Amino acid sequence: MGARITVVGAGFAGLTALRTLRRHAPDASLTLVAPRAELHYLPGTIWIPSGLRSRADLVVPLDDFLRRERISFHRARATGLSADARVLHTEAGDVANDGLVIASGARFLRKLPGIEHAIIPCEGVDAGEAIRDRLIALDGGTLCFGFGSNPNEPVAMRGGPMFEFTFGIETLLRKQRRRDRFRLVFFSPSEKPGQRLGDKAVGLILGEMRKRGIDTVLGEKPQRFEADAVQLERTRIDSAMTLFMPGLTGQAWLDGTPLPRSPGGFVQGDAQCRVPGFDCTFVAGDGGSFPGPDWLPKQAHQADLQAEVAARNLLRALRGEPAEEAFTVELVCIVDTLDRGLLVTRKGDGGRALPPLRAMHWAKSAFEKRYLRRYR
Repeated sequence: MGARITVVGAGFAGLTALRTLRRHAPDASLTLVAPRAELHYLPGTIWIPSGLRSRADLVVPLDDFLRRERISFHRARATGLSADARVLHTEAGDVANDGLVIASGARFLRKLPGIEHAIIPCEGVDAGEAIRDRLIALDGGTLCFGFGSNPNEPVAMRGGPMFEFTFGIETLLRKQRRRDRFRLVFFSPSEKPGQRLGDKAVGLILGEMRKRGIDTVLGEKPQRFEADAVQLERTRIDSAMTLFMPGLTGQAWLDGTPLPRSPGGFVQGDAQCRVPGFDCTFVAGDGGSFPGPDWLPKQAHQADLQAEVAARNLLRALRGEPAEEAFTVELVCIVDTLDRGLLVTRKGDGGRALPPLRAMHWAKSAFEKRYLRRYR
């Protein structure tokens, strides 16, 4: 098959889609569109403040991968799409395609007043380094941690990493023998933060916070951030450093496209990752809104599962075959504490949550190394 296939985005979903496409269509003409030919392994940023990871560990140049897989690289940001989705508009010109996979991820809602005073950990390696440097400079004080959601699409949130930063920093301060100089506070508009992980996981997480002396302020929405404080609906918390994960929405470039959008601003996708109304156009990863349970996660593992199905279904569509393979809905998460990990899984009506185990910390680290090896 010599079809021209364009993939937008060099994150988990985009790269998994490219690998799957090449495996099943060795003669296809594949093009990656992204601002940089790099994979930023964001799950590893939780270890930057402690020094367990550095920028060099987590930013992987993709030149060798692209050459091995015979993938063309178009260095640019997407800006729009033709009416039939067969031409992607970018800052560096148009890219024509016979098939398209949109995997450009999501962006954080930055609407709360004073959001510039908070560090958003999952914005990238820069954020991890900012947390590291701020902690080094602090001699004590209150550290605040929290996350929010998209009010128009409550599942569009990413809470797991915030638990990891909270526990990881608490562990780091204890290892540095200066935990007694800091108060740690976790805040959430939900009475049960992390509900998508399941009731047992929420109980384990809140129990771990109590055990570690991490204060919680639950059931109050944040109103604004200040340089030295967090203002909730009823409570004001002094803060020497605030880490906050806002809710997610779709990328801004989608506003210039005719693609169907969800209430939260994401590209609408079905269970087969198709974009309704657009032939040979698929979406995968955080930038899509899909049918599923209320705990359907926005995480790397789910993005990979969607990307594989999107790629295979796209190839079926290009061959004129039914594209009816549905992606698996599955949550797999290790909430790392710097030296242990709390394993949480959900699939169908089942799920499990294990208390923090040292083996899970090493398992998360081993998975990272194995995952990145394919792109180095």
